[in-house]
Amino acid sequence: MSTQACAIWGEDFTKYDFGVGHPMAPVRLDLTARLCRALGVFDHVDVIDVGVAGDDVLGTVHDCDYIDAVRAISGDPTTADGQWGIGTDDVPAFAGVHEASARIVSGSVEVARRVWTGQVEHGVNFTGGMHHAMPDRAAGFCVYNDIGAAIQWLLDNGAERVAYVDVDVHHGDGVEAMFYDDPRVLTVSVHESGRTLFPGTGWPGDTGGSGAEGTAVNVALPPGVADGPWLRAITSVAMPVVRAFEPRVLVTQHGCDTYREDPLAHLSISLDAQRQAAVNLHRLAHEVADGRWVALGGGGYDVINAVPRAWTHLTAIAAHRPVPPATQIPQEWRDHCELVAGQQGPATMGDLAEKDLPIWVQPWAMGYNPHHGVDRAIMAAREAIFPLHGLDVWYD
Repeated sequence: MSTQACAIWGEDFTKYDFGVGHPMAPVRLDLTARLCRALGVFDHVDVIDVGVAGDDVLGTVHDCDYIDAVRAISGDPTTADGQWGIGTDDVPAFAGVHEASARIVSGSVEVARRVWTGQVEHGVNFTGGMHHAMPDRAAGFCVYNDIGAAIQWLLDNGAERVAYVDVDVHHGDGVEAMFYDDPRVLTVSVHESGRTLFPGTGWPGDTGGSGAEGTAVNVALPPGVADGPWLRAITSVAMPVVRAFEPRVLVTQHGCDTYREDPLAHLSISLDAQRQAAVNLHRLAHEVADGRWVALGGGGYDVINAVPRAWTHLTAIAAHRPVPPATQIPQEWRDHCELVAGQQGPATMGDLAEKDLPIWVQPWAMGYNPHHGVDRAIMAAREAIFPLHGLDVWYD
């Protein structure tokens, strides 16, 4: 297998634009690509542009009536009335919404294709990760579900088992719904609890449909979670379940709205912890899937401090050229941030002092603390899922 990595990028991806004032500002993608170039990350990956996915691809996970409706709204946004989830505050209608959304799908499917066929070992589409889109409607800033389409392509082309791990602050509800009854797909979501955050789903007891029991995994974290406990949730639930599932491909979603300054959520995660999570999942792909790794973007609404750094780290890790957190960011990129957003960009690629790295993560084997909200969330997930995979709830 090739050791190359690929990344999806082209200027047309910024056309996924809900308008001025919407949290999902397309500048976040442009700034990520600019930072990848400024740090030389794009020099070590195949940068691929793609066209618009056809109905044959979209139709593998979306209803035909819904695709037709999106196309009609795309031609005349004034017709959007919210019936299909478009024309709402979350998903405003705009001219070209079908084409912009279908291009993102095309990017994730192309990454999956290259990884599965061995053209590359790892593939990144940081423009993707639209995990809230449902088969018949848009939701949560997401129109078409590129993740679902990529996973379905893998299944249709011979991947017997696909594992999906979602570390976005929001529950990966759309992907879970698409594969809830499919025993070939393991979906794992580590997210802020639906009691305090959209979409209000993702409970430990949601474990998969009939014949697919144990293939949906949910860790619902309380607000305010910091680096070590967040990483403990990933290493104590997501990673052992993926190992037990033995996937042929690992697909991951790296929404960086867990960031401590994100305006839409309530976790307290540093850039360094997000980077560490990506490192851990990269290693997991090598451990369980012969390195086959499809890594996608997602949410993230601190468009200066979080998104560009998090996804530049992700791309660099996929290229086997990780960027140290202490790396100085070129002044030219920081000045461009000020030009386009009125805010100078961060000075380094991490938030923490060198003495605080790597972040210490308490192994589950050291004990369970029932008085700690994160440990209770971890235990709830382990109790619901681990016996179904022959794993011990109490020990690693």
